[in-house]
Amino acid sequence: MIFSRHKLLRISQWTAVVAIIFISSCNIVKTDQKTARLLKTEDAGQADLIKEINRFAKVNSIYAKMRLKFEDNSFAEFGSKEVYRSADGEVVVQRPASIYMKVSVPVVKSDVAQMTSDGKNFRVAILNDGGSGKYKKFVKGTNSANYSKLSKNLNSTDLDNGAAIKESVNAFAQLRPQHFTDAMLVRPIDAANVYITSTIFQTEEDSTQAKKSPLRTVMRGYYLLDELVKQTDGSLRIERRFWFDRVGGIRLARQQIFDADGEVESDIIYGMEGKLTATGDYGHMPLEIQVTRPKEKYSMKLTYQTPEDVEIGETYKDSAFVLKNTWNLEEVDLDQKLKDTLTVKSPSANTANSSGKQ
Repeated sequence: MIFSRHKLLRISQWTAVVAIIFISSCNIVKTDQKTARLLKTEDAGQADLIKEINRFAKVNSIYAKMRLKFEDNSFAEFGSKEVYRSADGEVVVQRPASIYMKVSVPVVKSDVAQMTSDGKNFRVAILNDGGSGKYKKFVKGTNSANYSKLSKNLNSTDLDNGAAIKESVNAFAQLRPQHFTDAMLVRPIDAANVYITSTIFQTEEDSTQAKKSPLRTVMRGYYLLDELVKQTDGSLRIERRFWFDRVGGIRLARQQIFDADGEVESDIIYGMEGKLTATGDYGHMPLEIQVTRPKEKYSMKLTYQTPEDVEIGETYKDSAFVLKNTWNLEEVDLDQKLKDTLTVKSPSANTANSSGKQ
């Protein structure tokens, strides 16, 4: 009898504990927490993604007037960036990798810079520096060269009168035209490369919703298409990564281009789609392109001023992409300056100098 009562008491105690746990768990489940709204995604195969890239690649040349918006990300590691006012741009690009770009200040209608690249070499003419003439130069260099040892940003405090021109010179003088060819003219798929498809979901903000709306934060799905290049030793190196937005259809939303070390060289965002030219033959094309160059620490947004006036498919002479110094500006050969710098700093040169002193 005593044993039965003792057993009954223990059972009652365990029942109470279980009840407490159950009640507590119910309260946890009912806690109201906000989460990102998962957007419905569309399905596609790798062949569909490749077809979309090749659709972009059918564009052989583009002539357009654009608005250019420059951001200096030199101090991004400190949580700061410098945003410059927009400039007017005139751009001509032609396959495989040729580009002409003219940058002007909208208010005073003055050309700040003109630049070209024929795919191998680039030329940049700084035409206006606010009045001092100190930075009016004609710069020549090689696309594949690394001039980081020579880089020196123009400081607006060193320039003279003209606030609008100061900002534009400081922003655009360090641009290299070849940074924008792959952004505007997507290279086609190469059968010699390897392609791998995967998926990813990313938390983003829906700009069409009010800032305080609970619907503003969304979870958007993407297809990733990685392009891998075969190396001589049999290994694979990533060359490009394409992001395809899967919401409301399949749209090329982003292209990342990698260097030989697998570091991001260009990060290209394709904005809202629309029609280019007045022909109706080029629909679902990006009307806005943002190019971010992490190594050079800048970003530039290119927006078509009047999409219907864009010209696609014209053929331009090679000479159009080789800028000539018709302004008789002081010429700066970056390849020669780099060669001189490396010669002075080389160990063999230092050794020779030391031997001469003894």
